[in-house]
Order: sequence, then C-alpha cells, then structure tokens
Amino acid sequence: MISFGYDYHWAQQGSHFDHEKHVQRCHVCKSGKLCYQIQQERNISENYTFAMYLCYLVYAPLYISGPIISFNAFASQLEVPQNNYLRRDVLWYGLRWIFSLLLMELMTHIFYYNAFAISGMWKLLSPLDVFIVGYGVLNFMWLKFFLIWRYFRLWSLICGIEAPENMPRCVNNCHNLETFWKNWHASFNKWLVRYMYIPLGGSQKKLYNIWAIFTFVAVWHDLEWKLLSWAWLTCLFFIPEMVVKSAADSFQAESAFGGFLVRELRAFAGSITITCLMIANLVGYVIGPSGVNWLMSQFLTREGLPVLGGMFLTFYVGTKLMFQISDAKQRKQ
Repeated sequence: MISFGYDYHWAQQGSHFDHEKHVQRCHVCKSGKLCYQIQQERNISENYTFAMYLCYLVYAPLYISGPIISFNAFASQLEVPQNNYLRRDVLWYGLRWIFSLLLMELMTHIFYYNAFAISGMWKLLSPLDVFIVGYGVLNFMWLKFFLIWRYFRLWSLICGIEAPENMPRCVNNCHNLETFWKNWHASFNKWLVRYMYIPLGGSQKKLYNIWAIFTFVAVWHDLEWKLLSWAWLTCLFFIPEMVVKSAADSFQAESAFGGFLVRELRAFAGSITITCLMIANLVGYVIGPSGVNWLMSQFLTREGLPVLGGMFLTFYVGTKLMFQISDAKQRKQ
C-alpha cells in the first residue's frame, strides 16, 4: 500500500528520471535487457486504478513472502511481460532450486545448529560451541530464506513477472554490514531505499536514517524485544563501519606498502563485521536480550577469550583471502 501511494504521488508530481543517462551507465540495459530501475520509472499513469491496486496487493506468487516488488515495476510488466529470462533460463532456475532444497535436507540431517538454537541446548555448550552454533544458524537462515524466496520468485517468473532477486550473494561472501544487507533481503533493501531512505534524506543523513529504518524492519518482522535488540545492535555496529569507510574512501594508497596496509585494514575491519553480525544474530534469533549477560560472562573468561581471538583470526584470514580474489578478478578485467 505504501508503494502504490508513493508511486501514484510521484506520478502526479512528474518524473525527474534521466532515462538516457541511466542506460549509458547500466550494464543490464546496455545488454538489451530491462533493469529493475527502468521498470520502476516507467510512465504507467493509466494503471493507477482500484482494480490494478487490488491485483498488486493480492498477486499470489509474491503475496505470502515476496520477493518485494514496487507497484510501478509490477504494473509495467502486466503490459509487457518480462523477457530477461527465456524458457530455458526459467527451467535452469527451477533445477537449481531443487538442488538447493536437497542441500538443505542434507544439512539438517548432518548439522544440528538450528536444533541447538530452538531447543535452548546452547546453554550447555562451551563458548567455542556457541560461536560455531551462531555461525551455523546464520548459514542455515541464509539457505532457508534462499529456498523460500526463490520458490516464489520462480512462480512469478513462470507467470511473466520478474521480481528482484533476494540472496544474490552468499552470506559468507559479505565482508561488511552494508554489503550484507544489500545482498540478504535484497528486494526489501530496494524497497527501503526507494520509500524510506531517500525520502528521509538519503546519504546526507545516513547516520540518523539507519535507526528509523532498522526499527521499522524489526517491527515489520514482528513486535518482539529480541528483534528490536537485534535492530539496534546492528545500528550500533553500523556507525564505526561508516566512519572507517568514509576515512578509507578519502585515503589514496600511492605505494605498494600503502596498498598492503589498506588491504590489511580492510581484512581487519571485515573480520570485526562478521563477528558483529554473529553477535547481533545470536541476540536476535538464538539467546535473546536476556542471554546477553550470559554470553558476555562466557566469553570474558580464561577459556572464552582465546576462543574469541581464534574465531576473529579465522575471519581475518578468510576476509583477506576474499579481498585478494576480488582484486585479482578486477585486475583481470
């Protein structure tokens, strides 16, 4: 309903979207396909009807759990069905979903991360085990939502409507919070940027916007203290990342040593981010706010501190390797 209201209001105000400039910059549009941005900015003034509004609200493939699509993007594809995915592409998409479902079945029979989290058995585990369970739950949640969202997106593609892809990048390939949220519930992220982030001031007021947006996201999930705690913890972890990222963008490495130093700092910051993500998700989805004192008491001990350091070092090495692979790909291109 918010999407329809905003898109209708902006249509009455007149669009300021520069179509030609966008096509020159967008690699999707250059390939001859239509990107999601173009679909959102199409002139569909004749489609703002009550019948179209109801059709958008109760469109079966995307009604239960998304992915989330804006009204403009939905209505424009009713007139001209998507052609980015051919029949063989949709078939391959469905086969990949079946393979992912089999992988989930295998994981739930071999790895018991989620069972530990739901049953409360994590309270009997060592600090190392709790950390491993937290990391496992994060991966379990990624694959679970991957299956849910891609099933309904597949249904939508078969009907001729292309919704934004959720989970375009694996959770283990996200080295900062901003990248993580852009690639987790990616369609919701696009919705939040269009209908909340930009109207609230965009990047100029980013430090304040994240509190309103993540509180909204928590309430959107459910009205629970543990979800609000998760949202506000994520905001707290976002602040130092924004400060470091701003400083890094203004720094230009002019020597080999400078480049080495930047990579090391990026890997160090990435390992902190992954650790913070795990803590936030442990609070939000495993131990709850009441378990924070227990978590701190376990890790701030002679047994817990080496575990914390070891996990941090593991993330540091993994993040550094990820950056090296990414830099090598960029040089190759």
